[in-house]
Amino acid sequence: MKKALVGFAVFAINMMLVGLAMAEDVASSGSASSNMKLGLAIGAGIGIGLAAFGGALGQGKAAAAALEGIARNPEASAKILTPMIIALALIESLVIYALVVAFLLQGKI
Repeated sequence: MKKALVGFAVFAINMMLVGLAMAEDVASSGSASSNMKLGLAIGAGIGIGLAAFGGALGQGKAAAAALEGIARNPEASAKILTPMIIALALIESLVIYALVVAFLLQGKI
């Protein structure tokens, strides 16, 4: 229950920040521009933080499962190692995509 509430809170905060990130720049009002920049900065920071956290959890679970499989059947270590490395690379690529998006958002600040 606690995980669901935390997940919902993170989702709600991200949804609120999307409005700030997608807001049009209003030339007549300086506060709207500063609010947009603040939203972009917060969104980039939260996005890369969540991506790194999720990637670390995914990589930890993948490594733990692979090590458990190797411990149960040491002869299969060569067959387990290659898919694990591919899975870790795919997980890390998602984190790198989040980093690229954060850099793109930072370029708009």
